[in-house]
Amino acid sequence: MKIHIFGASGSGTTTLANQLEQRLGWKHLDADDYYWKKTNPPFKEKIPLQERNIKLLNDFKVYDSVIVSGSMVSWGKEWEKAFDVVIFLYVPPKIRMGRLQHRELERYGELLEDNEDIRKNSKAFLKWAQQYDNPIFEGRSLNVHMRWLEKLECQILKIEGDTTIEERIDLVLNKLCSDKNDSI
Repeated sequence: MKIHIFGASGSGTTTLANQLEQRLGWKHLDADDYYWKKTNPPFKEKIPLQERNIKLLNDFKVYDSVIVSGSMVSWGKEWEKAFDVVIFLYVPPKIRMGRLQHRELERYGELLEDNEDIRKNSKAFLKWAQQYDNPIFEGRSLNVHMRWLEKLECQILKIEGDTTIEERIDLVLNKLCSDKNDSI
């Protein structure tokens, strides 16, 4: 079973994938690990598209049961047919942005105050993330994600709202069980 979980930054894709990995024993691959070079501070330099696709595809093929988290809408058409189930997470903007601000503070701590470069990059990231629900924003946005969902040739589960991790896990497990029964 190949599952993809995606949504806006701060929607909980990595958290859900981590929990499913623990519960199901499936391998979790996070798109950020293939998208960004390991830098200090992080998220400064992107890995070229072809290189990232080769690395992810190699790891993806190793596992019969894998969960990929993170947006892959710009990674290529091959990913539109790669998954059995795609899970889309949508969290209201106010909640999502609160999560992101908290995450930035946890990640960088006092450096947000002391380091001008980190502070500037964090503010730019939060400004970018805030555009997700803007209907005319053509970056990684709700509209872009909705268009990508329409291209997929697999089962789709949309989880919308401020749901708990347990609620999300239950919805996913129910979806996986119903899909398994449908194919019998």
